[in-house]
Amino acid sequence: METRGIFIGEGKNRQLVFDNIKTYDANDRRNLVTIDNLMTPSVTPHENFEHPDFDVLVERIAKARSRNRPVIWSMGAHVIKNRLSRYLIAMIKNKTITHISSNGAGSIHDFELAYLGGTSEDVPSAIEDGSFGMWEQTGAWMNEALRLGAEQDLGYGEALGKYIFENPDKFPYREDCVLYQAYVNNIPATYHIALGTDIIHQHPSCNMALIGKCSGIDFKKMCATVCDLDGGVFLNFGSAVIGAEVFLKALSIARNLGYPTFDITTANFDLIDLGDYRSKIGYNDPNYYYRPRKNIVNRPTSKGGLGWHFCGDHQHTIPTLYDKLQSKHS
Repeated sequence: METRGIFIGEGKNRQLVFDNIKTYDANDRRNLVTIDNLMTPSVTPHENFEHPDFDVLVERIAKARSRNRPVIWSMGAHVIKNRLSRYLIAMIKNKTITHISSNGAGSIHDFELAYLGGTSEDVPSAIEDGSFGMWEQTGAWMNEALRLGAEQDLGYGEALGKYIFENPDKFPYREDCVLYQAYVNNIPATYHIALGTDIIHQHPSCNMALIGKCSGIDFKKMCATVCDLDGGVFLNFGSAVIGAEVFLKALSIARNLGYPTFDITTANFDLIDLGDYRSKIGYNDPNYYYRPRKNIVNRPTSKGGLGWHFCGDHQHTIPTLYDKLQSKHS
């Protein structure tokens, strides 16, 4: 007999209980991204990204680090899915990046690489039979890590990093995990969660309250870094909503408390072409509603600093940025 859902409550209070959700062994899944096809700095060929202002951004990043100012690296999950983890890890280790910030999907793809050596399932086929995202190890282990982290008042990223560190047998590929490398190199990795958007929220063991607690701690960590951002840099890669909104709120809090966060550099990297993104546009222009344009590039730098929008593929922009920054170290 087919197992169906269990509900509690009635009318507008009716809720689905997750107990009967079926999960699958992730080892049986085909992955589009694997440890074997990750791009490697100074090894994997890549197309260079060309932009007249790119060297200016590089100079500002180098200057910020020479003055011990923060460089926050905000990103969506596609940075990991574009096989670029090793570039971030290299920049964590050489102290270019001082804070990693992402969404829930970013943490999941990173976590899966650490234990499975692969990530990014074939969604179109999996959604047809309800198997999409129903991976036992991903859901069970991440929710366990967050439960343990919440009990210790840890943030989301630190909870996952600590779990990987304390369970090395489960994570044979952890050296290629960005959040793990942030943990062992003692920099913040913060994850800003929209409940109901991530595959681990589908798992029977999911506790939304504990996830909210851990992510809430991470938001306060983000605010602490932004308070120090004067003379620093905020980079956002492909996060069109979470990255932009979290940054704007953290910046407002910092300024509300009197922190001088006006001499800042911001840059947004995405595939969308915004044209003259510094010009004023009206409500009738669809680009007005693209959050990074307003909340990363323009509004935060209205009283000082400088912001850019760079239109390009992550597999071109990030390796080029890494190469140019490396030339500053040599």
